[in-house]
Amino acid sequence: MTSAFARFPTRLQEAIVSRLGWTSLRPVQELASHVLLDGKNAVILAPTAGGKTEASMFPMLAQLIANEPKGVGLLYIAPIKALLNNQAERLGLYTEMVGLRRFLWHGDVKAQQKKAFVKEPAQLLMTTPESLEVMLLSSKIPHAKLFSDLRGIVIDEVHALAGCDRGTHLLSVLERIARFTENDIQRVGLSATVGNPEAILQWLQGTSQRDGCVVDPPKQPSPKDLKIYLRETLGAIANDASTLAQGRKSLFFCQSRSLAEDIAERMRDRGTDVFVHHSSVSLEERAAAEERFHSGTNASIVCTSTLELGIDVGDLDLVLQANAPSTVSSFLQRLGRTGRRSGQRANTTFYCEDMEPALQAMAIIELARQGWVESVPVQTRTWPVLVHQLLALTLQFGAISPERCWEQLSVISDFSGITKEEYDSLIHHMIKEDFLYSSGGLLSMGTQAERTFGRKNFMEIYAVFSSPQLYKVQTKANYIVGSLEQAFVDKLVPDINTFLLGGRAWIVLNISHDDRSVRVAPAPRGKKPSWGGFIPQLLSFDLCQQVKAILQSNDPVPYIDGISQAALDEGRQDLQPLLAKTGLQFEADRVLWWTFAGGQINHTLKYGLQFHHDWKVVADNFKIKIEGDSVGPGTVNLSIREMSQPGFWSKPAVERFIFSQLPDYRLSKFQKALPEAFALEIIYDYLLNPRGTSKFLQAMANKTSSQSPQKV
Repeated sequence: MTSAFARFPTRLQEAIVSRLGWTSLRPVQELASHVLLDGKNAVILAPTAGGKTEASMFPMLAQLIANEPKGVGLLYIAPIKALLNNQAERLGLYTEMVGLRRFLWHGDVKAQQKKAFVKEPAQLLMTTPESLEVMLLSSKIPHAKLFSDLRGIVIDEVHALAGCDRGTHLLSVLERIARFTENDIQRVGLSATVGNPEAILQWLQGTSQRDGCVVDPPKQPSPKDLKIYLRETLGAIANDASTLAQGRKSLFFCQSRSLAEDIAERMRDRGTDVFVHHSSVSLEERAAAEERFHSGTNASIVCTSTLELGIDVGDLDLVLQANAPSTVSSFLQRLGRTGRRSGQRANTTFYCEDMEPALQAMAIIELARQGWVESVPVQTRTWPVLVHQLLALTLQFGAISPERCWEQLSVISDFSGITKEEYDSLIHHMIKEDFLYSSGGLLSMGTQAERTFGRKNFMEIYAVFSSPQLYKVQTKANYIVGSLEQAFVDKLVPDINTFLLGGRAWIVLNISHDDRSVRVAPAPRGKKPSWGGFIPQLLSFDLCQQVKAILQSNDPVPYIDGISQAALDEGRQDLQPLLAKTGLQFEADRVLWWTFAGGQINHTLKYGLQFHHDWKVVADNFKIKIEGDSVGPGTVNLSIREMSQPGFWSKPAVERFIFSQLPDYRLSKFQKALPEAFALEIIYDYLLNPRGTSKFLQAMANKTSSQSPQKV
């Protein structure tokens, strides 16, 4: 078979050999190049630093060389600006060495540079989904001219977009751009970790009529260094992590900004240069951390998921993790930051505050060893983005008919479960609530939408994901430390309250609501800030079932320390008798139901248990706690049998009760523009899973009946 390299234009072949010094392509690059040169859409899978970028860009650039486009010929889209900036030099080299150009477009790029690009477009445009939206909504950009010859789209870290509102938004924007060209735009997604690549490919295809292919070459197994330590205090975690990190370069991942701030402060002055990196640390502080980290040899960046995606932070020695991530996918992304040097093994060291995150970490490792990764959810009723796109279309066109909006949006797979009648009711509601204004059969933006989303030239429209109001935090010398969410600022009292930001403690001097700023000065160790809301972290059914399997086993776990093993043995001794049966633990004043069914199923069971009883029911990922006067074996088992009946969860009375009990979570800033039923549906779909609950209860009933003595 002819090699893919031989199919490249001579100009590209010579550049790869002379400029890059390559003598061959990697397996994923060979396979992907054939697929893309054959004109197929594709999802390309390979580990972090496995060559996915070249696997997509070389064949896509080859096609541009053979027939140079008029205007932009190729879009490279990344979920975050940092990844764009990180790839800019590499893709700039690849385009330059074959006589093409690339341009980077996002919010930090100067207007003068953007004007020059519009006047003379580069063949490769690198941007984010939100920046693409900005381009579409700008009257100063000749969209038709710019995108009339668009040939292909490469989406990096596609798993970070598919299955969520940002992915729906991206797909909608791409379909709007596709209307400017007669080309069937070739679509390519890149990912290191995804459990259902065929579904992602189908989602990515959109209205494209091209054939599609998943490129997933065999993975070469390699040894990993994994360790889990149980430590009871954050001080002990910081001390152990500092000792391990000395003389090395490490990333220390935390699950929240407050935890990152707390650990960073405790790690300072322990022999390692410590930096903090999360979304509320200022751009300047993050850039300084990345730069000093690049050039250092004894440094640790304490971060949240901001450094999880494929951003190159240099020659990394260690990945540390406080507690455990919520998904196998996140673990694999973080693990893949190490092991890139010849002779180096990929590694992750977990430091857990108690046994629950330690069990979570064990389950994640075991699922990864089995080759299991989460599937990206398939969405068909993405209400918040439908609202967003209606408002965006009114901005783009000034006024547009509901019929034309439906014609453009109904082709998006993430809206395919919404009927025309429901769409019409949404339009009616948005007109009634003044989010839309109707005149002469055309829709334009209503006063309420302008009031809600119109600040700073409609910046709230450009970002689909919920962006809380932020207050900049600055010193008396006007140095910007970072930002705080308004909900936290509202609780601050000048000259009294202190908080952590950028790994340092600050005391509040003054709060200005007019320019949204908080003046601060250095302070002694501060209190831990309350960063987020109270929306629960929902673990998957599979992850929680793996935790259960670990508890039911008696095998030692080779990668945990002695303290963790002793705690695991104690937990096994307590729970194994319960888990061998129904998982129900009856006590004097309450019942604990150890389901290990995950957050969605347990929250669904919570409402089912409360349907007939005035019980206090608290659900987490592993168990359900039931309290009340009539709680006992008879009433609880009867409730479980009732919930197990076919059709229980679809009964109108049950559905009405559940909807009446749903918490008022704000999962999207566009909820306020939705009719109540559709707004509640968003919360329902996030929190609950009736279908999975029915399967769980049926499996439990089958197990119980098989354990029951047979009647003679």
